[in-house]
Amino acid sequence: MIVIDTPEATRSQRLKAATRDSHGALDKRIMAGDIFASRDLFATFLRVQYRFHRDIDALYGNPALDALLPDLDERRRLPLIARDLADLEQTLPLPTSTRLDGDLPLPAALGWLYVAEGSNLGGTVLYKMAARLGLDSNFGARHLAAHPDGAARHWREFTAALDGVALTEAQEQQVIDAADAAFRSVHGHVEEEFA
Repeated sequence: MIVIDTPEATRSQRLKAATRDSHGALDKRIMAGDIFASRDLFATFLRVQYRFHRDIDALYGNPALDALLPDLDERRRLPLIARDLADLEQTLPLPTSTRLDGDLPLPAALGWLYVAEGSNLGGTVLYKMAARLGLDSNFGARHLAAHPDGAARHWREFTAALDGVALTEAQEQQVIDAADAAFRSVHGHVEEEFA
């Protein structure tokens, strides 16, 4: 068991512990939407994914972040989600005011990207479940497919880079606050789309 109050815990381990409640509540809410009962319900989940990834898309084009995090631009999933929605004959959700600026302060950007990249890791489980609906990496579930190098390895590369960024104690808290805000933002999208 990891004790998160010690210097031995990594930033990603502290983030996981600090956001456990908001992450868990989000997962439960999404699964309560029975997203694998039909393609229409899965499309509702895709709309949530699209809204969140549209909100953070500018971060993937930030050169300063790209210098710190491996293959950041290649990690963008917004175009894949748009294609998944098109496969299911869905229109793209309308823009909202929650879109983040690409020049978000570093600690906040790291918190939001932690949530996005973590969802990529969790997406491998959802990908297997999407197969029940006839969805895969060529149709409807592109954005959930694992990276060719493997989802776990891709995640470890990201967290190693995340953990290696030098931050002050105050900035550490800003990363946690931003990650929590990201989970709450996705939860808000879920409530709107599943209403």
